[in-house]
Amino acid sequence: MSKQVHAMFSRIATRYDRANRWMSFGTDQGVRRRAVAMSGIRPGDALLDCAAGTGDLTLLFHDAMNGRGRVVGTDFNADMLSLAEAKSRDRSADIEWRVADSQDLEFGDESFDVVSIAYGIRNVDDPHRALRSMHRVLKPGGRLVVLEFGQPPMLLKPFYFIYNRLIIPLIGGLAGGDRDAYRYLQRTSDSFPYGREFVDMMRANGDFDDIRVKPVALGVNYIYVGTRKEPVDPAVS
Repeated sequence: MSKQVHAMFSRIATRYDRANRWMSFGTDQGVRRRAVAMSGIRPGDALLDCAAGTGDLTLLFHDAMNGRGRVVGTDFNADMLSLAEAKSRDRSADIEWRVADSQDLEFGDESFDVVSIAYGIRNVDDPHRALRSMHRVLKPGGRLVVLEFGQPPMLLKPFYFIYNRLIIPLIGGLAGGDRDAYRYLQRTSDSFPYGREFVDMMRANGDFDDIRVKPVALGVNYIYVGTRKEPVDPAVS
């Protein structure tokens, strides 16, 4: 993440959650819950949430695991992560928080049953490198969960364009305190690969048995769940 983007997230950190609720009309948490449900997470699993930000998705995973298992949340920006830590303390949630770059994760190979990243893959300098890093720490048979923006059907694109380019920066200025920051976030969501293109990116950076794709909210959000291939037993052939 560039210094400019890092500074941007520091500026908007304390208002980030409120802006998300306003811009999504309160649906953002519902989309995260669907991602958690699609992950197949279970109590006792090991979970790594990359680009965790203020911790909303990490906490939803923690709840789905009934507080049992290992839960780790990482983010490149310490200001965002400090808010996540405060949330988990308020709820007495046992979560390990680390300032870390998803492009260069300092965890052992095959450490986690589920690795996730929500609305963060498009903000790293090299998404391919981040995908390889996340795949490396995923156990065989484990799932990589990516939640990211997409685009609505062609019929709705003119309305979405107006909302994206005009309304989002306005809300970002009012609720997030930084109109320019939300212009940047919407530009990146417009240009980032989605659907089949992003599936191809996942396959190019990791061995997956299966990748499920779920458009949500008329395609404005996409959930991708890739299952890392199990090793082939040479005795079974």
